[in-house]
Amino acid sequence: MSRRAHISIVLCLLSLFITGCETTGLSPQQAAAVEARNRQIAMEPRGDFYIGRRFYINHTHLWGYLRRPGEPWANSKLVIMNERYQKIPYRLPEQPTDGGYAYGDDHNAEYTMWGRYTGRKVFDPNSNLVLPEFELRRWEVRNESPGWLFKPNEKFNGSQLLRGEPGSTP
Repeated sequence: MSRRAHISIVLCLLSLFITGCETTGLSPQQAAAVEARNRQIAMEPRGDFYIGRRFYINHTHLWGYLRRPGEPWANSKLVIMNERYQKIPYRLPEQPTDGGYAYGDDHNAEYTMWGRYTGRKVFDPNSNLVLPEFELRRWEVRNESPGWLFKPNEKFNGSQLLRGEPGSTP
């Protein structure tokens, strides 16, 4: 094979790697952290379950993000949970009377979730989003404090999403 053909192949592979990374606007160290975590996620054991990250915004009905094992958080879907068979983790009152834990105190916790997508889209009027419905069957805590979700430089302000959700507008 000629030198030009080798260079073309290397450039094609390099362009695929670069365009596959969601590192726009990140420092080299942050981009490296995203890539390292994506490599770690890619090595996860596969199975008939999802990895869920609780994402709580006050007065909304969305639950958080779900992804398949081995898939990066960039591929995750923001969902609304159907609690027909199983209540969401830590189903607590929004305003506890005893000063204890409240609904949403598990923000950013990571779970292993079993269930299925119902195929329905559900409208949440408080967030003005139409999101996929996930029918929860079982859950286990995976990590109570897993760190950043999409990018190391993200800042959660308690009232808005960290990214635009594709296909979620009414």
